[in-house]
Amino acid sequence: MSTITEQQLSGMKHIHFVGVGGSGIFPIVQIMLAQGFHITGSDNNPGDTIEQERAMGVSVTIGHSAENVGDADAVIYSAAIHDDNVELVYAREHGIPTVERSEMLGLLTRRYSNCVCISGTHGKTTTTSMTTQILLESGLDPSAVIGGKLPAIGGSGRAGKSQAMVVEACEFVDTFLHLAPDIAVILNIDEDHLDYFKTLDNLIHSFHRFAQLAGRAVIYNGDDANTRKALEGIEGKELLSYGLSKANDYYPENIVWNDGSHCAFDLCFRGRALASLTLSIPGHHNVLNAVAACAAALAAGARPEQLSKGLAAFHGVGRRFEILGKIGGVTIADDYAHHPAELRATLTAAKELDFGEVWAVFQPFTYSRTKLLMDDFAAALPIADHVVMSAIMGSRETDTLGISTEDLAQRIPGSVWFETFDEIADYVLSNAKPGDLVITLGCGDVYKCAKQMLHREAAVKTI
Repeated sequence: MSTITEQQLSGMKHIHFVGVGGSGIFPIVQIMLAQGFHITGSDNNPGDTIEQERAMGVSVTIGHSAENVGDADAVIYSAAIHDDNVELVYAREHGIPTVERSEMLGLLTRRYSNCVCISGTHGKTTTTSMTTQILLESGLDPSAVIGGKLPAIGGSGRAGKSQAMVVEACEFVDTFLHLAPDIAVILNIDEDHLDYFKTLDNLIHSFHRFAQLAGRAVIYNGDDANTRKALEGIEGKELLSYGLSKANDYYPENIVWNDGSHCAFDLCFRGRALASLTLSIPGHHNVLNAVAACAAALAAGARPEQLSKGLAAFHGVGRRFEILGKIGGVTIADDYAHHPAELRATLTAAKELDFGEVWAVFQPFTYSRTKLLMDDFAAALPIADHVVMSAIMGSRETDTLGISTEDLAQRIPGSVWFETFDEIADYVLSNAKPGDLVITLGCGDVYKCAKQMLHREAAVKTI
């Protein structure tokens, strides 16, 4: 695979994207268009993202063909594109550099002098979105690359006109090591992606390497032992801790919850109150995310008095405890939680809200994760009053482990599982009562099940 340098990129004019409709590609297209590049692209499937790109002036072809590459100076592709793609093959045969999406994002971060990269096993999308919202409301006009849809920017990306940039930094296959953060944020480190990292120590070491990349500062969760371990030996930059404990540099005080979904608290720094804040999304874990976002925004140039407006304007992000609607008095919500720690946080928050019973509809993701974390899943899911599961979504894996959802269901008394979303929708809507909350959980396509339920005409059982 050919790679390019920042200097080479500066000399290029025409950039072609393979898989231009992908959610991870779109923010890069936005930013590169704003920086004056001529952008073309191709994709197999039409969709809303492609229509947005066309409206922005991008020439998009549906279907892949060598002639789509044209006179491109470089070809960018996502990890979903196979090596034998005709456009990639043509580019390589003709000496045109091909660059994977995460590498190009890394190059773009080098073009900003105030780049905040937010990493962690859990909470990245919410914290990146909060930080972006605060910087927007503070007038700092940031560019942003987010792993979810933030209503304030109409999607997952934004091209600002300042030197500020906020990036969600994903650890999967070490992609975050391509980035060039001025401010690196580490929210937490938990066992995940061990099909790649193999051991927790390897994962912690990758976060250590990420912290080393920071040009100015590292903001880290001082309450998390794995994160503290990752920071050992990091020198030459400011280290700022945050957490619930007063032993950290940043921490919240005087937390007051209103009906479980709204809270107020004071943000403190080393014993001094900086700002009084309100948060409009549920969960104690989101108080911690908010403290991290405020610390990151302050490091990027926001003033303490600007934090309140920015955080008050944040009302969540797509697929993060997203309330989708109601049917027969039953509230349907969706959440991206797919790791036991995320499930525990989301379901705990759900139980604190003013609903009747909570129904967890969980789609296990990958056979390796399901087997490795089986006991943890079995401990987290019963926080809900009812547990309904789908078949495992294998994604990039095939089932060589002989594992199925039935193995997990046997460890959760009263749980049920079904092969199809149709069966799940039938079961849940036949048994849920008005006032209950049904929340679909997982990083695969389980959100489709939530939408199926909302569009059902089946009668919901009444009291």
